[in-house]
Amino acid sequence: MDWKIIVYIACMAGVTYLIRVLPLTLIRKEIKNKTIRSFLYYVPYVTLAVMTFPAVIHSTQSVFAGIAALIVAMVIAFFGKGLLWTAVGACLTVFIIELFTHPFW
Repeated sequence: MDWKIIVYIACMAGVTYLIRVLPLTLIRKEIKNKTIRSFLYYVPYVTLAVMTFPAVIHSTQSVFAGIAALIVAMVIAFFGKGLLWTAVGACLTVFIIELFTHPFW
């Protein structure tokens, strides 16, 4: 095994460990600042959105179908429908758009 790979893995492990341990050791008391609490509350949601948004757009055969499905899903969710109907609407949108832009025959 090349020594550079071992150094890279050790650096990644160290950075990952420090990112997770430093907040636990440096911040002992409850955070009372409203801005920081709000920031920490929304971090998981933003991280999930940043990771899934490109996958939603590029998981179809055409980017147009992915964008259209995203718009349809946002409209359905805006009107208060559940996750099942939102997913069904997005899937049907992709199916219909790709049926006409990439026919099977």
